Amino acid sequence: MNTENRIILENNVFRLILSENAVAEGLVLKSNGEECIMKGEELPFFSLTEERPYNNEIKLAHPNKRTIFSANRVRLEGDRLIVGFELITFEAVVEVKIRDSYISFTLTDFIINPEDFAGLDMTPPPVYEFRLIQLPVKPREHFGEWLNVMWDEKAAVNVLGCDPYSRIDSEKRRDHRILFGETLRDYKLKNCSVALIVSESDRLLDAVEAVEIDYGLPRGVASRRSGLLNRSYYWSPSVYPDNVDRHISYAKQAGFKNMLLYYECFINTGSGCFSACGDYGFNGKFPEGYKTVREMIKKINDAGLTAGLHILHSHIGLDTKYATPIADHRLNTTKKFRLSKPLSETDTEVYVEEDPTGSVTHEKCRVLMFMGELISYEGYTAERPYKFYGCKRGHNGTRVRAHELGEWGGILDISEFCATSVYIDQKTSLQDEIADEIARLWECGFEFLYFDGSEGVDSPFEINVPLAQHRVYKKLTPEPIFCEGAAKAHFSWHMITGGNAFDIFPTPIFKEMIAVHPLKEAPQIAKDLTRCNFGWWAFAPDMRADVMEYGTSKAASYDCPGAFRGRFDRFENHPRTDDILEVLRRWEDVRENGFLTEEKKLLLRDPKTEYTLLINEAVEYEMVSYREVDMTKVSSDVTAFTFTRNGKSYAVIWNNAGSCKINIQIYSGTLVYKRDLSEAVENTVSDGDNTVIEVSSKHYIETGISEDELRTCLANAKSV
Repeated sequence: MNTENRIILENNVFRLILSENAVAEGLVLKSNGEECIMKGEELPFFSLTEERPYNNEIKLAHPNKRTIFSANRVRLEGDRLIVGFELITFEAVVEVKIRDSYISFTLTDFIINPEDFAGLDMTPPPVYEFRLIQLPVKPREHFGEWLNVMWDEKAAVNVLGCDPYSRIDSEKRRDHRILFGETLRDYKLKNCSVALIVSESDRLLDAVEAVEIDYGLPRGVASRRSGLLNRSYYWSPSVYPDNVDRHISYAKQAGFKNMLLYYECFINTGSGCFSACGDYGFNGKFPEGYKTVREMIKKINDAGLTAGLHILHSHIGLDTKYATPIADHRLNTTKKFRLSKPLSETDTEVYVEEDPTGSVTHEKCRVLMFMGELISYEGYTAERPYKFYGCKRGHNGTRVRAHELGEWGGILDISEFCATSVYIDQKTSLQDEIADEIARLWECGFEFLYFDGSEGVDSPFEINVPLAQHRVYKKLTPEPIFCEGAAKAHFSWHMITGGNAFDIFPTPIFKEMIAVHPLKEAPQIAKDLTRCNFGWWAFAPDMRADVMEYGTSKAASYDCPGAFRGRFDRFENHPRTDDILEVLRRWEDVRENGFLTEEKKLLLRDPKTEYTLLINEAVEYEMVSYREVDMTKVSSDVTAFTFTRNGKSYAVIWNNAGSCKINIQIYSGTLVYKRDLSEAVENTVSDGDNTVIEVSSKHYIETGISEDELRTCLANAKSV
């Protein structure tokens, strides 16, 4: 609506007011009158960028550099905004869609003055980027950098991409933040939409869901409302038809409802880490291929578990048909070179036109690719004639061939993780080809997905990280209940429901790393109305029950899961496997049964305070804080924690390596020793104030002395 030289765009929820010079003068949430614009900024709502000025007079009058032209006029014609810009005379046509809970903007065309580009043999206008929304938003308590939303108890303001090709981001100012969405020439300049949402905070997800439905996006809101989202999962790279029953048994013993299967379960693993990615030929464990997989997944489902698939979708292993004997032209190269001399089959120096300065120098990654041949090199010159020297032809078993003058090649984009895989050029069809293979495996009955290695794409990462994920996701039938991933960017929010899982932390630093990394990320990612995964948790030979309890309890405090790696050799050889799995089972149970009130979750979030879940005398869960006792004088294998409840002092004690006997001198009060608080007292050997107990699996000591006295008695106990 045009009124008094202003344009008012409004729906049932909010009102956007644009001045005639294309500045947002107001952004009001109607339900409470909350103004969301930072007044006085005078920021144009639209702008466009050229790599340099192209109009001849502008080019001559101004420096030839990347130039931003701000909108300085706008008019409304039906459902289109006609936008003009400073210095240049051509205009942009922006279609506006007003829906109940959002307003979207789409660049559809340009109105060109032919005289602006007279005498130039080019397709005008030469727009490199177009900013569809640019808003100075008032500061609010929360900013979700992933969803690109600012919110508090009064209002939420969200600039949201409607497809994978828009670039959505923000810029921090001293006292406010600019939210923006723009399109890029090299991806999808026209007909790429950006939505503006203003809502009450508790209605934000409803508005995002409306955008997802209208634009056919992955259903990120629906997946965030799944009951499985905060449940941890059992993960393994070696689930096969002949051992799946054992994996199911351990997963259920730990209380898991989800089981994630690594791609290595199904395909040949190649010569090393990630070296077989992209090769979806089945290994010998699945003699009937997809049929055998379907039968195994059905067995997992029948046991009450939801099966997930863990893939590295953007990696191509160096052992695969895509990398040898002829390297696929769709593998990514990071620097491009033209041969300045022909390259014969025996040459060991590669002469190139472009300066190779900055090329890869890591020994495992010094590889060139020219027309299907991989060529390793030792170094390069930084002055003309530019060349790579110390070259070995036919690297990775590729075929040696002659290469002509002027032939294009480049540095092979080898993954920094293990250097056994290569990244896909996302502008090619290879990612779609791999997506088809993943989709065929997915259809065997998987229901959630982990996009590992998601950072393994070419730049711009804010576009290609979610674009690569989406090229796989859109082929999955049925749509995943939820997904996680190793990397994310804005559009990933609709697919990557649970954020990332942190990598494995060794037992001695496990608690510290949980506090430093996921426990700090959880409140941040909660601002994006989602959760993270607290990490891949290895069942290490030195794993302890209290270590796992710390991780899973802190994760539960933010309704986050962990990912637990199942290994038969570790389970069978660790004397405290049952105790560790019981810890996990209890916390998985309280994630689901309502025991964890918001008050309890707030207590659990303190990184310096550890909590344990008891099953008390009434056979009910009870959460108490406990403190570790220094037992090094007694035995390096014994772990003990103390706590106070119901006027008595308690210790939980166990032997990590097996079994031993210790003598505890309790000078007053009675010592009771039992397997669990709800179970009968076990036999002890007493001699006056001396009590001999056998320390093996987790047991509880109950006494009438103070907790500090009990701690002293435990620290001074003697091995028997």
